Amino acid sequence: MATLRKQIAIDAPAATVWQAVRDFEAVHRRVAPGFLTSLRMEDGDRIVTFFNGLAARERLVTIEEEACRLVYSVVEGRASHYNAAVQVFPEDEDRSRIVWTIDLLPNELAPAIGGMMDRATDFMKKALEAA
Repeated sequence: MATLRKQIAIDAPAATVWQAVRDFEAVHRRVAPGFLTSLRMEDGDRIVTFFNGLAARERLVTIEEEACRLVYSVVEGRASHYNAAVQVFPEDEDRSRIVWTIDLLPNELAPAIGGMMDRATDFMKKALEAA
């Protein structure tokens, strides 16, 4: 199983960043606008469309308020297993850090998914610091 991990330093307080990250139904507006171009909810899942036209059906697994951690999985697509966790950590009063981890099968998808993550982090940083 491939594990991909990205860390993003955010010039914004952890509480502010967490409020955006935990809003599962608004990730396209609050966390990664431009990278995600649309989102619609269907039977509790979010169906997101990416900048390149690809779409994914994502299911919320858990939101841990105390740990500022959100876990979701992709339930349709090329991956036989895709589980992701996004966690927000305070760095100081005005800075925070996001750790985004994806566990993925098959391993051969890792370069493509890693590239998408790299691109997403720029959008995330910009949106979260502007909030």
